[in-house]
Amino acid sequence: METRRLGSTGLKVSRLCLGTMTYGTPEWREWVLDETASRPFVERALELGINFFDTADMYSNGVSEQVVGRALRDFAEREKIVLATKAYNPTGDSPNQRGLSRKHLMHAIDNSLERLGTDYVDLYQTHRWDYDTPIEETMEALHDIVKAGKARYIGASSMYAWQFAKAQRVAERNGWTRFVSMQPMYNLIYREEEREMLPQCADQGVGVIPWSPLARGVLAGNKPPGEGALTVRARTDSNTERWHLGEERDYPVMEAVQAVAAERGAKPAQIALAWVLSRPVVTAPIVGASKMAHLEDAVAALDIELTAEEVQRLEAPYVPHVVVGHR
Repeated sequence: METRRLGSTGLKVSRLCLGTMTYGTPEWREWVLDETASRPFVERALELGINFFDTADMYSNGVSEQVVGRALRDFAEREKIVLATKAYNPTGDSPNQRGLSRKHLMHAIDNSLERLGTDYVDLYQTHRWDYDTPIEETMEALHDIVKAGKARYIGASSMYAWQFAKAQRVAERNGWTRFVSMQPMYNLIYREEEREMLPQCADQGVGVIPWSPLARGVLAGNKPPGEGALTVRARTDSNTERWHLGEERDYPVMEAVQAVAAERGAKPAQIALAWVLSRPVVTAPIVGASKMAHLEDAVAALDIELTAEEVQRLEAPYVPHVVVGHR
């Protein structure tokens, strides 16, 4: 599998990143796979050449990190993989068990490392912007985590471009570690990051690793235009509705994806993912898989080169959306 540098760093990551929110315990979300069902996906991803794995401390309330950590220890050599996790969301009932304060981050990284069974993560990411903590406090704490050897690089996820610029400037001014990557929501029916965040990342040499490249499965066909949800996750995922993904205004895009897929003899998910992969600013989309076919299809999308005419057909029906996913 092709690899790319993550932003301006020397770190090489596979063109696909396996997102692991699906792996942990169904006690957290009913669509989540337990450890026995999860392990084959990690093993197969490695066989397919994926070396990049993304999790978070809040997935399955920490069980995802445990499951992924055990699988990677069993199936891979630590130096050959790129392991990423995130902090910000609540991990307990205390007001100090959330956010990006120094207190929480120092606890969070140690707890994540213990669950993952490793001495360090390759990429430690802020899951969201913390409006209650000065960014100076957050950036200094992250710098100290890197200098302590607990993380090799730091990244961010889903914030406004001005917030990202402010964080980078604070780090630069103080000689602290800067973010090397941004993890935004980005797909054919949600392209608002094209306005400011993605141009900023391109200009500053920041790696882009989009989450939800299939719009919570909408672009894969789990919620066809005018029909009800077809999967457990689609029926129970409140964020799809809260973020207004796959509503009537998106039908023309969804239909364009279906049409190009039919002409290509490919699956809609492959076409939607191929479009994200074709964006020059994108380093590696984060893909989820609850069925082995999802993983195989994602890898197959790497071989699809869309024509300029196909790209135009896929992009033309887009309508602006309210910015979502930042909180």
